[in-house]
Amino acid sequence: MPSIAIVGAQWGDEGKGKVVDLLAEQATVVARFQGGNNAGHTIVRGGETFKFHLIPSGILSPTTTCVIGNGVVVDPAVLTAEIDGLRARGVDIDNLRLSANAHLIMPYHLMLDQVGEAKLGKLEIGTTRRGIGPCYADKAARLGIRVQDLLDEKILKKKIMAALEPKRLMLRPFERDPALDLQTITEQYLTYGHRLEQHIADTAALLHRALDDGELVIFEGAQAALLDIDHGTYPFVTSSNPVAGAACVGTGVGPRDITEVWGVAKAYATRVGAGPFPTELDDELGEEIRRRGGEFGTTTGRPRRTGWIDVIALRYAARINGMTSLAITKLDVLGGVGTLRVCTGYRTGDGAELDAFPYHQTVLHHVEPVYADLPGWEEDISDCREVDELPENALAFLRFVEQRVGVPIALIGVGPSRDQVVWLGERSPLLASAA
Repeated sequence: MPSIAIVGAQWGDEGKGKVVDLLAEQATVVARFQGGNNAGHTIVRGGETFKFHLIPSGILSPTTTCVIGNGVVVDPAVLTAEIDGLRARGVDIDNLRLSANAHLIMPYHLMLDQVGEAKLGKLEIGTTRRGIGPCYADKAARLGIRVQDLLDEKILKKKIMAALEPKRLMLRPFERDPALDLQTITEQYLTYGHRLEQHIADTAALLHRALDDGELVIFEGAQAALLDIDHGTYPFVTSSNPVAGAACVGTGVGPRDITEVWGVAKAYATRVGAGPFPTELDDELGEEIRRRGGEFGTTTGRPRRTGWIDVIALRYAARINGMTSLAITKLDVLGGVGTLRVCTGYRTGDGAELDAFPYHQTVLHHVEPVYADLPGWEEDISDCREVDELPENALAFLRFVEQRVGVPIALIGVGPSRDQVVWLGERSPLLASAA
């Protein structure tokens, strides 16, 4: 029985939630393994739109256990609000499990995020200011507060005191803020502990049992490969590792427990925040793609930067993730655009052409994309459900991307709803075995 890691292959916002939702009904467990509520997955199901920030996208499948793994940083205010919102819409939350080892975003983490970005000025990274980076920093400094600490008042208070002490200088602008009062924070977080206690579990052991029983497990990533703190466009990255290898660290399973890695990419590309983006379209066409694709952040509402698909970056993402399949989403957005461009290389300032993703950040900031132009199509493909219903030019575009990246395409998204997909190739060996 396969276990599948679903990861972003670009700069995030590729539609990973939809892919997870499609597979979740046949899975025993869906486990989120990194990031925090700086990420968001949007799912359209039964005419309703659901936006998830911390809870795995599989929560809409009532038979699937959803795990928030130890690699996730959790803002308990956001999580409890998300739970309440889903319950109000009739979604069963009883199958949600939260790792006791996950780290908690504290009020001072949000303050530090604001201070840090403000100090950078024009050099700001463009974080969501949700406290993600400061929380991961405390985790690495061994000053973090974990979910299990919510269940022990004495330990919780001691750990908050220890974490606050080295931050006094940075937090000086907020020194009169009542949210920084030790007793206030302790009582607030103990209340969160009471609310969440029924969900707190040894999630690694839960996953081990499912894997040992031969059940289908899906590991859900947030953000994407090019935002990876080690392998992305540093420092314009997230504070965690969104690559497939982090699924092991972020949930407590071993490398051999993951048998498939699916990378999700749009038929074009988007990016939020600052950082290099070689194929960016800063023109009317870029704005048109943003409008057609609804390219605004699930969590922040920020408009996304848009550009052409980049197979050099995709090939790099495929390699560092060990991708076995690609899912190409939002193909429908390109209908009627005219000639389509695919970035197949980079040209440096001295005229050299690169066919691989450059390791040096300065080089990437200044490259010019080298494009292959492909004919587009005028047809509306949103009702296509079989591969032979797609226009020939759409298929030619997909073949070109598949061949250049070197990873087979497993499915195509042709609209926002979960049924607006076209499966390619041998779907049955993977999914029939999970039935």
